[in-house]
Amino acid sequence: MDTLTLKIIFMIGLISSSAIRLPHQQQNKQNTVTDDRKTPLETGLLLLVFFGMLALPLLYVFSPWLNFANYKLPLWANGLGVVSFAIALWLFWRSHQDLGENWSPTLQVRDGHTLITNGIYQSIRHPMYTSIFLWCIAQALLLPNWIAGFAGIIAFSIMYVIRIGNEEQMMMDQFGEEYQTYMQQTKRLIPYIF
Repeated sequence: MDTLTLKIIFMIGLISSSAIRLPHQQQNKQNTVTDDRKTPLETGLLLLVFFGMLALPLLYVFSPWLNFANYKLPLWANGLGVVSFAIALWLFWRSHQDLGENWSPTLQVRDGHTLITNGIYQSIRHPMYTSIFLWCIAQALLLPNWIAGFAGIIAFSIMYVIRIGNEEQMMMDQFGEEYQTYMQQTKRLIPYIF
């Protein structure tokens, strides 16, 4: 596919993800935080992901500044990027729907927070992270640029590795044995595998 088509597809995905998240962000502002574990490190990690998954891709899409790092991919790889982004968006939407008022962009427990173990969460503990990893793969396949294409997977991988242990500890502190049992019955990212 030509670069313009790939950029348009990526932007459609980006706008779609914003449309999925926006209502949940609005609802999230109204919830009272009862346990806030947001640290400067957490803020820095979110900023890193912002640059890797939004700022650098938008710089690539709307300017020629990163064109020196472009590469070519076969059509099948671009098609795989479209499929990956479509699955990522569905999983992103499903995760938000199943979490409802329990969703938070940071390590926070809200008033009335409940442990969600149904829907997509019945087989994956962190489907939103799975969706974002798929998004990052799509980013590399739809934005054929060594900087903008791979910035998302690098940034999000760093955040995931540093954050996941803290998030699961927060859930164990909140839900105790119920969460430990849930952990034994599910996989973190990929059902039945990982």
